[in-house]
Amino acid sequence: MAAGEQQGRSYLQRHRVPELLHRLCALVLYHRPDSPREFLIQALEKVKAGRRAEGEYPNLMDETNVVAMFSLLDVVGQGHITAAQYREALKTLGLTTEDLQIEDDAIVTLDVFTQEVKKRMLESWAVH
Repeated sequence: MAAGEQQGRSYLQRHRVPELLHRLCALVLYHRPDSPREFLIQALEKVKAGRRAEGEYPNLMDETNVVAMFSLLDVVGQGHITAAQYREALKTLGLTTEDLQIEDDAIVTLDVFTQEVKKRMLESWAVH
């Protein structure tokens, strides 16, 4: 790989540009606005306002969606999921699991799942 290409990749990684573009594309695909360009501008304005604590970050999933995802994982209706299911759900949502401190035999309730997903979604936008 050429030095210039490596510098370019390093720059993009350092500024987390691929993650930002991935999130923006996911928003566009989820909402399918008539004017994607205007939608993206508004989404970036929300990110900017969220960083200044003057508004909310754009959300791909609302609480209803998070509860539905939990229900899909808790197929038997036990009221909890395993740590492995929790990790995979976070990865599926594009959320980091690097700092996740949970024992392999732990169980995760709907309340914990909902709170953690919301928190991690907010954190994921805050880095941009």
